[in-house]
This record gives sequence, C-alpha cells and structure tokens, in this order.
Amino acid sequence: MPPRRAITGRSQEPRQRFVEELRLRRAQKGDSLRQLGDALGWDWSLFGKMESGQTLGSPEVVQALDQHYGTPDLLLTLWELAAGDPTQFKERYRRYMALEAEAVSLWHYGVSILPGMLQTHGYASEVLAAGGIKGEELTRQVEARMGRRELLVGEDAPPFRTILSEAVLRTSLEDAGQWRKQLESLAEATERPNLTVHVLPHDSGPHGLVSTDVMFLRLPDGCTVAYTENAHHGELIQETGSVERLQRAYDAVRDLALSPAESRKFIMRMLEEVPCDPSI
Repeated sequence: MPPRRAITGRSQEPRQRFVEELRLRRAQKGDSLRQLGDALGWDWSLFGKMESGQTLGSPEVVQALDQHYGTPDLLLTLWELAAGDPTQFKERYRRYMALEAEAVSLWHYGVSILPGMLQTHGYASEVLAAGGIKGEELTRQVEARMGRRELLVGEDAPPFRTILSEAVLRTSLEDAGQWRKQLESLAEATERPNLTVHVLPHDSGPHGLVSTDVMFLRLPDGCTVAYTENAHHGELIQETGSVERLQRAYDAVRDLALSPAESRKFIMRMLEEVPCDPSI
C-alpha cells in the first residue's frame, strides 16, 4: 500500500507540527508574544521559545493556550504526541504535578540533588541518565523537567524557598563545564526576588529530614500538601497531621541552615573551585 499523502501540507513530524499549530493559532488570534504573555500570565519569552521549538513548555501552559484559542485539547494532544509519551510523568507524580502548577508558594529541602525547577539542561541530563533513563525517554524527561522551570519565571511567579544540604553542592557532575553552568545558574537564582536559597552545612548535625527530599505546596484554598521522595519512591501527603509534622521538621532544618546571604557566598566559593577550563 502506498504511503498516505499528506492532505494539509503541514509537517508530519510531531514536534514541528506542534510548533506550526502554535504559530498558526496566534496569527489567527492576532496576538503579539507580549500580548499572549499578558493574557495568560506567563513570561512572553516562554511562548517565543515554544514557537521556535526550543522547548515544548509544560502541559499546564498548553492547556491555557487551548483555552485562550478556543481549541479544546487540540494543542494538548499535539503536545503529547510531540513529547512522545502522554504519560511522561509517571503515574505517582501526576497528581503532584497538577497541584504544583496551582501552588501559590513552594518550599523545599534537598538531600543530594537540586530541585527540578532549578536544574539546568546539562544537570538534568546527567542526573536522569544516572538513574538509568536512556535514549528518547531521556530526551522526553529532560524536556519535561525544563518545562517545569517556567513555573518560577515571570512577574506572577510564586515564591519558592529551597534548603540544600551541602551534599547537593559537593556532588559535582562528571562534566565540569556543565557543573560550572549549573552553579552559575544557581548563583543567579539567589538574586531573583521570588527565590530564597539556603545551604545546610555538613556540620549542622542530625535532623528530622536527614534522608528525605520534601516539597511543600501552599494551594489557593490555603491548604498545604507535601511530596516526599527518594531514589525509588515518591509519596504525595495530604493528611493534615502528617503535613504538619513534616513542616515542623522543615522549620527546624531552616533554623540550622545558613542565611540567604551566607548561602550565596557558599555557592560562590563552590563556583571558584571549578576550573574555568573543564580540561584542567
């Protein structure tokens, strides 16, 4: 049987098809990128990157575009095809991801790696590959993680506080050049008004979160949920008593951590230890 002839003349490659549809819908609506950003509440540069194919964006952004353009689920369907896997976030993350997109504030403690929303492309690639993810799946997972970074960008971005164990900053990448880029990105993050970064030194002693990565989300209704994670399991915690116990442990850890100003100095010292020339 001969191959089916393309009827629309549009690309048959999923990612390019998604990009074409984004451009077409905005042109039909008559929006500039800045107008689109103002209307939807995201930084306009995100939409420029999506229309140039630099990023797919997150499903939440694409759903907002579908609503704006009056194209129910069309763009989201194309996004899923472009991502290559409509369930790119494993099932145990899906509820958390939906809540993360709604959060009005977020706070985090990291045991050994940076939170996904502060990871650079190179850092995410190496960390995910170390977990056994390969090939196209690795590309999809990194793309998804880069999309999450957009949550903290723009004038309406929610406040985000992270406490990083010193181990996070001592666990460098194999690629020294990418590690330098990650530390530079983290140093820049400390200057953003909605981000607060603390470092918890090795000599702080034992505490209640010594082996637990945790993210807290304050939701629009005033409720707080928590998500705990290790290398093999993640759990969304919504029961009030359990969340409060985790918050008390988090507050105790924050009391042990360096101030934001001291933490920035710590990160800059770490950056000075990385050779400018990765071959050195």
